[in-house]
Amino acid sequence: MNKVDKTSVIGEIIRENPELADVFVENGMMCIGCPSAQMESIEQACLVHGLSSDKLISALNEKLDK
Repeated sequence: MNKVDKTSVIGEIIRENPELADVFVENGMMCIGCPSAQMESIEQACLVHGLSSDKLISALNEKLDK
């Protein structure tokens, strides 16, 4: 996976890049293992949890770039 965006599905991100799980948790997304995460985009999950998708996406892509 090169970059994540608002339409990226959380379950796919974690399957392809398990090292990104901590970025989700550090940014307040504690439900990475829940069934909804298997089909929910970053944007959808952030809306449900009242989080900034832009902040989370930035942090995820920063770690992917390392």
